[in-house]
Amino acid sequence: MEQEFRRIKGITYLDHAATTLYPESVIRNYANDLSKNLYGNPHSYHTSSRLTHDTVETVRYRVLQHFNASPEEYSVIFTSGCTAALKLVAESFPWRPQTESEAGSYFSYLTDSHTSVVGIRGVTSGRGVVCLPVSLKEVRSGAKCERQCDDAVCSTPHLFCYPAQSNFCGRKYPLSFVKGIQARQLYPASDHEGHWYVLLDAASHVSSSPLNLQECPADFIPISFYKIFGFPTGLGALLVRNSVAGILKKTYFGGGTAAAYLSGEDYYVYATNISDRFEDGTVPFLDIIALNHSFDALYRITGGMLNIQQHTFALARYTYMLLSSLCHGNEQPVAQIYTEGQFESPSTQGAILNFNLMDSHGQIIGYSHVDRMASLYNIHVRTGCFCNTGACQFYLQITSQQMKRNLQAGHVCGDNIDLVAGRPTGSVRISFGYMSTFEDCQKFLKFVSEVFAEKPVKVDEVRLEKLKTTWSATSEYFHPRFQITVEESFKEDKEKSTDVSLEEFGNSDPEFHEESRTLTNIYIYPIKSCGAYEVQDWPLGEQGLLYDRGWMVVNRNGVCLSQKRETRLCLIRPQVHLHSNKLLLQASGMDTISVPLENNVNASYRLCQSKVCGDRVETLDCGDEAASWLSDFLGQPCRLIKQNPNYTRDMKNRPSGDATSTFLSLVNEAQYLMINRASVELIQIQMSSRHGHFQSDPLLDTQNVISRFRANLVISGVEPFEEDNWSHLIIGNIRFMVTGQCGRCQMVGIDQESGTKTKEPLMSLSAYRHGKVTFGVYLTQQLPNCPPAACVLSVGSFIQPVLQSP
Repeated sequence: MEQEFRRIKGITYLDHAATTLYPESVIRNYANDLSKNLYGNPHSYHTSSRLTHDTVETVRYRVLQHFNASPEEYSVIFTSGCTAALKLVAESFPWRPQTESEAGSYFSYLTDSHTSVVGIRGVTSGRGVVCLPVSLKEVRSGAKCERQCDDAVCSTPHLFCYPAQSNFCGRKYPLSFVKGIQARQLYPASDHEGHWYVLLDAASHVSSSPLNLQECPADFIPISFYKIFGFPTGLGALLVRNSVAGILKKTYFGGGTAAAYLSGEDYYVYATNISDRFEDGTVPFLDIIALNHSFDALYRITGGMLNIQQHTFALARYTYMLLSSLCHGNEQPVAQIYTEGQFESPSTQGAILNFNLMDSHGQIIGYSHVDRMASLYNIHVRTGCFCNTGACQFYLQITSQQMKRNLQAGHVCGDNIDLVAGRPTGSVRISFGYMSTFEDCQKFLKFVSEVFAEKPVKVDEVRLEKLKTTWSATSEYFHPRFQITVEESFKEDKEKSTDVSLEEFGNSDPEFHEESRTLTNIYIYPIKSCGAYEVQDWPLGEQGLLYDRGWMVVNRNGVCLSQKRETRLCLIRPQVHLHSNKLLLQASGMDTISVPLENNVNASYRLCQSKVCGDRVETLDCGDEAASWLSDFLGQPCRLIKQNPNYTRDMKNRPSGDATSTFLSLVNEAQYLMINRASVELIQIQMSSRHGHFQSDPLLDTQNVISRFRANLVISGVEPFEEDNWSHLIIGNIRFMVTGQCGRCQMVGIDQESGTKTKEPLMSLSAYRHGKVTFGVYLTQQLPNCPPAACVLSVGSFIQPVLQSP
């Protein structure tokens, strides 16, 4: 197993519900296959074409065999994924609008459904179809023993969709629903005449569990292969029961789907073979051939899906047992877990654990903070709502009105706005695959206890014993190595709390330092993610400090390089020489070169397109000399690009009350980042307390810590973290608006002098603030009536803060 997954050494990958990992032998065998065989387009008839056709058909049989179905019962239609399979059903299903004599079609779905299922409404809404979302309770409470009418009288087609397993929390729904709906013994079929078809969304379920279509003969089953195998991606399938395939009606026909057609008149005969009829154009035959090798590896390594289910369920159950029992030192629970059961059986629960972490006061810790800290520990998790708004609303108790208010507050799917008015907008999900190990569970649990649990870590022994008693009947789902004591799991986390309070730090009187609030340092970062250039006085432009983040380094594909990907960027020390119109590039062992600050209007510069934090930016390439210098130093092909002076980039999240546009350079979120020396010093004390460092340790050097946070402005003379409560401030004669706090990521763990990585100071910051990893505030300038270049910031300027309104 280790030889198959060497690339994940040092990484705890817990996002298998999103995509599992492929074994290395699959890639080797697939490459060997392609290098030795000639595969032609299967729509031709020569030898290489027939080889492709026959191999693809073999894969179809293997897919059906995997789900215990035969070609006489089901057909395999290859698609680009589960979503495309759902879209195919939505567009081909024979929806009927209501008429005077007959009721129209119903599209019904379980509220715990993926966005791709709910999205079928987009097709049905314009066709007079009634949309009917239902809860699990409604399906069960509507159960009836006998059918209420003869479908020969009413043949209106209806579609019921539900997931075999929730992608949100891993809850498994009864596969018996398939026959129950088809027989009209369950609601909503029991209350509405007509012919009910069942679409079983199996994408999440089949990633780690077997599916036997003899036991649940659903009419339509969409799947994505990367969730099962990890490779290939961009390939899925719709399994269609042959007895119902005839109801699906196509409108568009592409290459290979027509038995005959005329170009001069509306004449078209579709292919009789179901797969041929719905696979528009040439199928991705090389990707389909890759499935052969993925099937081989899966069965060779694991022995089959039943073994995978038992292994992954055991890992999930063990993690649930300890995480749900873990407590802060004051005995408050560390985690709120979103589950209906208690992981009693793999028939009711998949290998997914969904939760939010809480501080010792019972307040939710935002998922983005958990994600950032997990990245520091090389733990890969998934956060958000997982494209399942219904489950998210149910488990997090978010009303529809609150969802709309969250949108008005700026929260959209996929962003990092994890809390609105103190309430969570999403959660954290971990999930297991067949290559997951017991050590993965331990590393995750120790991460939670070390970073988020207030010391000394405690365990709810009563709950733990109750779980063990409940599970005694299903002990086969415990690997012998799981019989580990709680004390051993958390033995490194039993030490006494070393948190430092504000009161212990120093005088808490807000008036104490009022006369000495000053600007102590100004830093510009001419090249994004490269070293800082410290100045004493510096002019301001309309985008902030002049030339701050005016350039950036991109790889051969034009993608921005940051220290997260390339730590050696911090060793490049650019300098801006205003009088000579030069940007100097300097690094140890390299000759110094220069590029012009302002472009010569007569020179030719290549226009480029790139992205910064999702924003499209227009840039100019700075030439081959700079590209060669950077490539030599970083050891990979890259180029230096500069923001086009004729292109403006607006700040996305403009502060309320700011009527004017705020222009940005190549910065991430705002024009300025400001930090407070008092806050830095408190974190230094926290680091020393946690790890027993001596004051001579370079890690505790004030300048070292300040450099890691990469601020533009450093101030002194205020209380720790007081800047979090400011709405405005004036430095000299220039007014700034505070636009928000800076959420810190693992990048602050990079020593800016050596490029080496550590877990500090982010770990101590999180421990001190109980998971809240914001440090420093973003500012936007509100310039006085003077030309931008005439506005200058100077070290030593006094600072006048304005508190937020209560």
